[in-house]
Amino acid sequence: MIYLYGASGHAKVILEILEHQGTKAAGLFDDNQELHSLWEYEVHRYAPEWNSKISGMLIALGNNNVRKLIAEKLNVPFIKGIHPGASVSGRAVLGDGSVVMAGVTINADAVIGRHCIINTNASVDHDCAIEDYVHISPNVAVCGGVTIGEGAHIGAGAVIKPGIVIGRWATIGAGCVVIRDVAENAVVIGNPGKEMTRQ
Repeated sequence: MIYLYGASGHAKVILEILEHQGTKAAGLFDDNQELHSLWEYEVHRYAPEWNSKISGMLIALGNNNVRKLIAEKLNVPFIKGIHPGASVSGRAVLGDGSVVMAGVTINADAVIGRHCIINTNASVDHDCAIEDYVHISPNVAVCGGVTIGEGAHIGAGAVIKPGIVIGRWATIGAGCVVIRDVAENAVVIGNPGKEMTRQ
């Protein structure tokens, strides 16, 4: 049986992806004791005793750090969620636990890691390398040959020019135009993108 971990707005999108795939979730897990249902789906508190019932799971949480922590503590098989309205090249690779929302385009020889979010109407062009736990927000344009390091967050509507390297756990602001490589843990905003100075 398929379960989601997380029962907020992001989970709603993933539940509908599974419904479109014809693999309706059996339920959800969430740490919020106040949550007991989402739509018609029951929300449980996760415990290892559930593992024998879980044939596949997706982590439905947008925070990259939290998604990594949960993925590393769970000993369950992870599946992929791909909306039928996405265009994913047969020559692209998508890691387990990753989700691809409606309107996304992923082109030839792009490699997407584990537990990534490729959000609504984003595009990832040819020969890109997207490492684990990356979140590419809605309407982002990732041009060809870009490398995005683990845990990086690319804000809505950002544009990343060809061949750029974005370091691990970097944050790219919404609408940013990235024309230079980005260091690990950096925060880059604006057009053209500039690194914010640390206080």
